[in-house]
Amino acid sequence: MKTLKDIDVKDKNVLVRTDYNVPLKDGRVESDLRIRASLPTIEYLKEQGAKKIILMSHLGRPKGWDDELSLRPVAERLKALLSSGRSGALAQVLLPQKTMPSTAPSSPRVQFVDRIAGEEVKQAVEDLPEGGILLLENLRFDSREKENSSELAREIIESTGSEVFVQDGFAVTHRAHASTDAVTKLLPSVAGKLVEREVAGLSKVLTDPERPLVAIIGGAKVEDKSPLIEKFEQLADKILVGGKIAADGYKADSGKTYVAEDFDLDTEGMKLDIGPLSAGKILEELKGAKTVLWNGVLGKVEDPAFSTSTELVAKFLGEHSEITSIICGGDTAGFVEELMEKNPELDYSLVSTGGGAALVLLTGGEMPGLAALA
Repeated sequence: MKTLKDIDVKDKNVLVRTDYNVPLKDGRVESDLRIRASLPTIEYLKEQGAKKIILMSHLGRPKGWDDELSLRPVAERLKALLSSGRSGALAQVLLPQKTMPSTAPSSPRVQFVDRIAGEEVKQAVEDLPEGGILLLENLRFDSREKENSSELAREIIESTGSEVFVQDGFAVTHRAHASTDAVTKLLPSVAGKLVEREVAGLSKVLTDPERPLVAIIGGAKVEDKSPLIEKFEQLADKILVGGKIAADGYKADSGKTYVAEDFDLDTEGMKLDIGPLSAGKILEELKGAKTVLWNGVLGKVEDPAFSTSTELVAKFLGEHSEITSIICGGDTAGFVEELMEKNPELDYSLVSTGGGAALVLLTGGEMPGLAALA
């Protein structure tokens, strides 16, 4: 996989695929983890003398143009982050400290254009000062994005005058879309710092983990997690299964797999969290671990009454930095993110932004957005 060190960006317009699929509420960004995770690549491009930086992303699942899913609030949050010069603790668990921006740029310039391609985009790029940053509108407002349209990719490149493409949206690398695949056929393409870090962290678990390696697997759907469990039955020294898949009676095929055996119930008798016996056994197993991969929450974490076991495990890993802790999966990473906001002293090796992409990589599935960077 080619990375930023393999390409010269000086005096070039650089097109960057980010993952700004962030939660919005009342027109404001609720969680900026993914925005902060993009800062090291942006800062690197600026430091290396990129002429202009054009960012593109999707947000949500729009069916055509939808002002409520506009990326304009993201542009405002990005501008604020660059102005403050602070990336925050959450981005620091994504990338090594040395790659994080250390000082605020003297004059951060972030612009937004409510188009994806065309004359308005071309004019916005022309008006952008050298070193400036432009964020395009939500890619999925155009149906050709998900169709992996070469025509759309070409329109974006021509409108922005881009000479180099940087893939820095790890969460979409398992998709063959115009902004992840088609664009790579038209421009020299490399991985950004976020993608490089995520791939390295997850791949090391598969190929060269420090042992004992323990996998914690939770979540709701057995069909989603069975491939991961099967994979780690071959790789891990211990597998710990919780969440709804345990509550629904998942049966282990291997003696190295422990499935939660007691549960906390709601008033209707629904098993919504693993119980204290199971949580205690999981924590005991973690005490001897050198590497922990965690995918899937252990209870119904959206209800604080049933987030106890997930919080216990998250705090244990965050308080034991000697353990290489890889946190992946949307719900799990989101929970840890919120926990870190309240407890900034917690420290993890990698909190993946990948969601489904991390699961595909770990189970050996196709990753078109990475294959295109070979």
